[in-house]
Amino acid sequence: MNIPLFEIYNDEEDIKLISEQIASGKFWAVGSKVTEFEDMIAEYVGTKYAITLNSGTSALHAALLAHGVGKGDEVIVPSFTFIATVNSPLFVGAKPIFADIEEETCGLNPEAVEERITKDTKAIIPVHYGGCPCKIKELKDISEDNELLLIEDAAEAFGASVDGKNMATFGDSNVLSFCQNKIISTGEGGAVVTDSDEIYEKLKLIRSHGRSEHGDYFSTVGLFDYVDLGFNWRMSNLTATLGISQIKKADKVIKMRKDNVEYLSKRISEETDEITIPEVPKGYNHVYQLFSVYANKRDELIEYLADKGISSKIYFDPVHQSEFYKNKLNYNDVLPVTEKIYEKTITLPMFPSLTTEQMDYIASTIGEFYNR
Repeated sequence: MNIPLFEIYNDEEDIKLISEQIASGKFWAVGSKVTEFEDMIAEYVGTKYAITLNSGTSALHAALLAHGVGKGDEVIVPSFTFIATVNSPLFVGAKPIFADIEEETCGLNPEAVEERITKDTKAIIPVHYGGCPCKIKELKDISEDNELLLIEDAAEAFGASVDGKNMATFGDSNVLSFCQNKIISTGEGGAVVTDSDEIYEKLKLIRSHGRSEHGDYFSTVGLFDYVDLGFNWRMSNLTATLGISQIKKADKVIKMRKDNVEYLSKRISEETDEITIPEVPKGYNHVYQLFSVYANKRDELIEYLADKGISSKIYFDPVHQSEFYKNKLNYNDVLPVTEKIYEKTITLPMFPSLTTEQMDYIASTIGEFYNR
């Protein structure tokens, strides 16, 4: 067998809608599908506004710009995340400050965050690792008590919730990603969701050259004024068309992921006790964008699985130990829980169309490795 780490879930509706838009011969860049997709995102998540961008990284960058984070500010971030979370404060001239994670959710530890707050702290960017909500309620309380911005990096947690409240609704602004391995995908793409009228208007300028828009730039007669500095971070109409089709399947896709995780977890547990599958806290809805477990002899297991045609990966190498942060920016943080979790974490294949046969093969191969 050859089992990839992920496959993008798609169906005939995806192909139909994108084909129709291509065949129209117009509105590939800017068009009504962008607004339609944004409205669907906002409704699904439960915010007043959603504004799409060309990537989750651009969305993080834009959110910080819109909230006025900049030179002299400190932004508290985890190290156990994709590097874009940590780089985004640097994009705006601010300084990322690492805080350790806690073991239950692998998200920022609220106590560690409080210890890192200084007079220069402007914002906290928590991450919902792999689709499991972090201690977001506690972090929201900390942000409010200290008058700090809270910007959720919910790139991996579309559809996740705590006690029925969706992720990407706790922060002042919140960021989503639709990159190819996410819950729903547009290939590349992202969004900022917010309830703020002011931030929404700023984001519209930031993503499109600072241009004050009153219609389709490419087909509207008349002049457009440029009122601020902005970027070319728009999501295309073609991309949004795919997003419209994908978001309609979100609940179905999440259920398929959760069913597969339940089955694969049971099968792995039958084969070996050398793998620990983290428990999900009560009231937390984990959407399993990543299926990460803890493994003894982790690095050897990765090699063994690869030899048997099974992809696996380490999500994530701690950012504070990267060449850029450790040796070029001279960060010397010691984050004991982050480093402990990293040493044993392995992400196994997980996607909606993963078959029972494939999951049996993954589990039995893991059993073979430990029972040799």
